[in-house]
Amino acid sequence: MNPEPSRKIKVRQRGNALGFWIFRVSVRFFGLRGTYGLLYFVCFHYLLFDRPAVSAALAYLKRRWPGHSPVRLKWDVYRLFISQGRTLIDRYALISGAASFRTQIEGEANLRSLMADPKGFVLVTAHLGNWQAVMNYLSGFQRKVNLVMRPEDNPAVQSSLRLDESKQTVGIISPEGYLGGVVEIMKALDRGEIVSLMGDRSYGFSPIEVDFLKDRAAFASGAFHIAAMANCRAIVILSAKTGTHDYLVEVASVTQPHYLPGSPKRDQLRGWVQAFANLLERYLEKYPEQCFLFHDLWEKPGTPVNANLKN
Repeated sequence: MNPEPSRKIKVRQRGNALGFWIFRVSVRFFGLRGTYGLLYFVCFHYLLFDRPAVSAALAYLKRRWPGHSPVRLKWDVYRLFISQGRTLIDRYALISGAASFRTQIEGEANLRSLMADPKGFVLVTAHLGNWQAVMNYLSGFQRKVNLVMRPEDNPAVQSSLRLDESKQTVGIISPEGYLGGVVEIMKALDRGEIVSLMGDRSYGFSPIEVDFLKDRAAFASGAFHIAAMANCRAIVILSAKTGTHDYLVEVASVTQPHYLPGSPKRDQLRGWVQAFANLLERYLEKYPEQCFLFHDLWEKPGTPVNANLKN
């Protein structure tokens, strides 16, 4: 299961140490609501001057609200930036303990049963809502969670979010390592650990074309391919901000992908990925302003899936 090179998503690093320091101080002295107020100025700056971010947001918003005028869509972009800013502030507050949050778990009994099973599984999340709320809840189970993510090359972001701390319960697996990090992923699953992948990031696996928001989109396939190869469950957990201090964490789907003989692997994989895209669509019907994909899933779809998925 050696992933082949795929089109890399270029992510522009934003933020600096001074900016993060200002927000940290504001959270401590003025609370979440006071700090949220700063976002109206910061996000207006990005709306005016950060064309790549605006363009990436519009790729989603034009499909979410196809009837909106260009002026209305710019307002939608502004609201989306503010929503993401609140999520980033909450993420810092969660990690640092600067604020407390109430978390409602939908499907909690099912999740507790899954966490009690010593076998490893693939946790599939997405850039919707606040994935840190999911990690914060799972930390109470004292099971190691390995986050598959690029090495953070913005020191200001890394310092602010402190992604590399708590090594006993959180690990980082780089998709840019040997064989795309697959060897480390499989070893972690064999040890009974959890491997968390964003279902909207390719991690070196070529994407697969599915329907999303009434258009064809190139979605990631790696999470479900890994689960099928490792013979383990793929559990989709999504989170949503429902109030200033409130989050909803939902166990949206529990599946155990398994390749059946006699049917093309590509077609089987497409079914699992399509089901995941359908979950995201239902989520966005409820929380349209909590979509933080910020890359164009609909750009040049149809890239062939990983070569190892051939018959």
